[in-house]
Amino acid sequence: MAASLFDSQLYASLFPAGDISRLFSDSAEIRAMLLVEGALAKAQGKLGLIPEESAAAIGRAVMEVALDPGALAQSAGQNGVPVPGLVNALRDEMNAPEHAQYVHWGATSQDIMDSALMLRLRQALAAVETDLLTLLKQLSDMAGTHANLPMAARTYGQLATPTSFGAVVATWGQPLAALLEELPVLRQTCLLVSLSGAAGTASALGSKASELRAEMAAGLSLADPHRSWHTDRSPVLRIADWLTRACTIIGKLGTDCLALRQSGIDELTTSTAGASSTMPQKQNPVAASALIALASQATAQLSALHHAAAHQHQRDGASWFGEWLSLPQIVFCAATAARTAVSMTKGLAPDAKQMLRNLHAADGTIYAEALSFALAEQMRRGEAQAAVKDLCVKAAQQGVPLQEVAAAQFPELDHATLFDATRQLGSAPDEAQRFVKTVAALKGRKNRRDTLLISDLGGPILLSLRLCASGYDVSLTVSDLQPSSPRSTVACKQGERSHANHQSRRLPRVW
Repeated sequence: MAASLFDSQLYASLFPAGDISRLFSDSAEIRAMLLVEGALAKAQGKLGLIPEESAAAIGRAVMEVALDPGALAQSAGQNGVPVPGLVNALRDEMNAPEHAQYVHWGATSQDIMDSALMLRLRQALAAVETDLLTLLKQLSDMAGTHANLPMAARTYGQLATPTSFGAVVATWGQPLAALLEELPVLRQTCLLVSLSGAAGTASALGSKASELRAEMAAGLSLADPHRSWHTDRSPVLRIADWLTRACTIIGKLGTDCLALRQSGIDELTTSTAGASSTMPQKQNPVAASALIALASQATAQLSALHHAAAHQHQRDGASWFGEWLSLPQIVFCAATAARTAVSMTKGLAPDAKQMLRNLHAADGTIYAEALSFALAEQMRRGEAQAAVKDLCVKAAQQGVPLQEVAAAQFPELDHATLFDATRQLGSAPDEAQRFVKTVAALKGRKNRRDTLLISDLGGPILLSLRLCASGYDVSLTVSDLQPSSPRSTVACKQGERSHANHQSRRLPRVW
């Protein structure tokens, strides 16, 4: 078995992380760090802190250079971080010492790594958000279609009262909708640039350190924290917490689907069932089981991440390394859970006939609460409850429906209404329709962020950036970042096409 199932070819279909795998590759991390170095140089050139021609040279180099992760491994092992080796390699590749000397001017390794992490976490959030929106659309359709389909609600694993399948689906989806509503503030307050220098004092960055940090933040479209957050891991924790809550909410979906497909309940059908190697009848709820496992793993890793968040002094390698071990796993869990849930719910459907049969199981005692409140209109509430308990015992002993013994003892009641599931749904249909409206409001929301998908070295890199000056939304595909492929095609939203020379292109603003 692979060290991480997310890296396994054998289990790739069981735990499909999608583009997150590329986003958290060594090559992607290196590319993100290079982009941060380019943004730093560009900001310093603009403010006159380094020569503008040097800033331009560094900006071109970070887009063109291809650094081998293996070549940086020894330096990373020796220094505990890959940045010293990356900076040296970038300077060597530039072959222009008069410009290369300004690479990484005044910054520290953690500035580069934390800023690069935020670029990738921004893309990870966008990927998870996209899948969650798709999942919500599917759940909304299901809830609307079955808003009035009666089924048994269960508490402590036992029959409770009637509800509707649409309302149950709404309980899966409403928390996800609320989670998505948190995203704008999360992005604004947690996707932060880091630029504070060696010990968080910005002493080597000069008198314009605050202005420089703001300019660099704007260049990367990250927020300016107006402070050092080297040892304050709250931004990382809050993002990880959001992702973990996505996992646990989806885990609830998996838990319910697993229970509703249990032998003897059988109220759901799905097209994603797994087979047994020896039992021909088995239709195992594999996807639901995976969702539960992912939720469990994410919560465990979040605990470890919190433990690693208490840094000593102004930098703590031990705690920082602990963050590296846990954070990617949380991201992978959330991305995989969202994709798996989308796939599973496509083929999910209620078995209305089986739901009706289960409503009438246990002698129809699922209507006991409704019966007790009807009796409470003609006697004290406690007396009514005691009377219904006696009726339930009598029905079980005689093996007859509760409705029959109740009608014999209290013929004046409207038993047709009391024992009709469709008329005992309470607010369940309204809850389902309220969820449908919530999702409809989310559907109207356009993704305003342009994103940066950082792929493996030598592969295609998709840069989506906003040209604010022209108002165009542009998708720029760079087939290869090697100098031998200097031209790339730019497709404008308006349908126009032009060409751009990536060797002369400044570091793009990414969203």
